[in-house]
Amino acid sequence: MTRAPAFVSLNGPDNVGKTTHLVRLAERWDGFQPLGAVHEHDPEPWARVAGGDYARWWFETSTTVELTEMLLAGHAKRAAAREAGRTGLLDRGLSMLLAVSAATSVVKDGLTVAEALRTVTCIAGSRAGASETSILLMPSLDVERSYAITSGREGRPWTGIYPSYQRTLHAVLLHQADHGAYTAAVDCEGRSLDGVHDDVRDHLDLTQRTDGSPR
Repeated sequence: MTRAPAFVSLNGPDNVGKTTHLVRLAERWDGFQPLGAVHEHDPEPWARVAGGDYARWWFETSTTVELTEMLLAGHAKRAAAREAGRTGLLDRGLSMLLAVSAATSVVKDGLTVAEALRTVTCIAGSRAGASETSILLMPSLDVERSYAITSGREGRPWTGIYPSYQRTLHAVLLHQADHGAYTAAVDCEGRSLDGVHDDVRDHLDLTQRTDGSPR
């Protein structure tokens, strides 16, 4: 097997199965180190903004710079928690974090998807860090179908600005995929969980059984 990357991230909108696939990967190889989401590694600022009207802060009062910098700070602390010699498993990697901030900027500031992505990419600068294999999971390669699938899985209606944000996020993710922001993109539409997971494993080359390799 080729040299393992420093990080593997699973990315995609809500309810696409990121958590389930991350758990399966962690069970498959003890070389993986689950590192979770960014707010788990930098909880203080997230607890502070969540203590008030979180949605209003996110979509109205925060600036794009503030939100992007908070996401990047958590990302850096999460990366620093990786143990030497192990591959960190990330719930949303760098490209997905930029997608979240860009989608927020589109609905809040009225930018186009391309403009918002340029803005947050400029804020991020060169803070990519160590190598990351990023897998994007999409419910569909059509924005409206993709949104319909994930919103239908929520179990309750999304309200307020959140539906607009979610639709925009799907559009941003597909735009990123079209421009090579992810190592691989997996179309999950009409497919079983096992079938999608096989694709994820194939993109990560988790097939060989050698000393220290995946079981």
